[in-house]
Amino acid sequence: MSILVIHAPPRVRLQAGNPGGADQASVGPRGEYRYVLSADGLTVAAQGTGALALLPRADSVALVLADTDVAWHRITLPKAPAAKLRAALAGTLEEALLADADNTHLALAPHAVAGQPTWVAAVDRAWLNAELSALERANVFVDVVLPISWPDAPTRGRFFYDEAAQGEALMLSWADANGVAVLRLQGSLARRLLPQALTEAALWTATPAAAAAAERWLDAPVVVVSMAERALQATRSQWNLRQFDLARRSKGTRALTDGLRGLLSPAWRPLRYGIVALVVTQAIGLNLWAWRLRAAVDERRAAQVTLLQTTFPNVHAVLDAPVQMKRELAALRSAAGKPDDSDLEPLLQAAASVWPADLAAVESIRFEPGRLTLGASSWNAGQIEQFRTQLRPRGLQVEASEGRLVVSRSTSGAARS
Repeated sequence: MSILVIHAPPRVRLQAGNPGGADQASVGPRGEYRYVLSADGLTVAAQGTGALALLPRADSVALVLADTDVAWHRITLPKAPAAKLRAALAGTLEEALLADADNTHLALAPHAVAGQPTWVAAVDRAWLNAELSALERANVFVDVVLPISWPDAPTRGRFFYDEAAQGEALMLSWADANGVAVLRLQGSLARRLLPQALTEAALWTATPAAAAAAERWLDAPVVVVSMAERALQATRSQWNLRQFDLARRSKGTRALTDGLRGLLSPAWRPLRYGIVALVVTQAIGLNLWAWRLRAAVDERRAAQVTLLQTTFPNVHAVLDAPVQMKRELAALRSAAGKPDDSDLEPLLQAAASVWPADLAAVESIRFEPGRLTLGASSWNAGQIEQFRTQLRPRGLQVEASEGRLVVSRSTSGAARS
């Protein structure tokens, strides 16, 4: 999965000569950002400087902060509900913070446990929020915010030049289990602050431009690591400063955009191909099945026409074979003197066969084609229901209304007959 790492320009400070704390590779012209693009998060595919609208696209985006923009505090994590944890952290760090707690963004170390010692990162809230907003306005959505260094063991030292200072100023970023510090190497203060035992055991790196000066100051070889490689190393950490009120939230159109962007990424290309292949296969299959069903229907219609014309040669024009077949059969039955199932005699015989024994003769009879109406003003509900139940197996239905019973051939019964 590709990743785009953007270097946040160091926060501007009012004090003249204050180190910006950024490497040579992290500072770009005004309005431009240094970036690193990697296809796998391990190797550098591209790097450069560009305006936000011209930054390359990737599956995920990380914003890396300079060392001097992140302060570190070691505390015992208060036991508080998640909704009140931010306020609990602010109360714990109130005296240690250089700025007002409400103006400071706080972030916990990965896997922090309540009641146990942990590290808390502190960043200027307004500055960080402005950086994230500027990126989002350019449709660059930051997934994680990372420190370039963090408290950890073993001890690590990184040399770089500070372009923000006048002239070339060699800087040292020092990170160990006790915190992170950025030191100027002019003078002897840095040598006094760094214990000899720690410097001998530390892992030393330097940017290519600062490597020679670093080896002279250290009197020992250093590993050359470019800022792009260092940024990719930061993405492999478990840190993410997007917490609490700056946690990334995806809702509505933003969620849909992120989902589509993820679906269109190279990692999902096999799934896209599979979905397209499945849709095409289903479309072809449905069309073949529909063609087969149409052929079966046409074959049955042709068989009905053939049967009608074979049975009744006098029928030449076939418009509706079943209806015409029924009409011809009714004509033959009438000519032979045999009643139809819906004629008066079969309906009277069926009604008489189930007529309640405790009732007198029928009060009145009325017949319409297919419908026999019997007077039943003296019938109760139980007798009507029994009458209906006994006629139902014969394919007849009974409707009771206003003292009359209407017996007719049901649709299902007619179909069975």
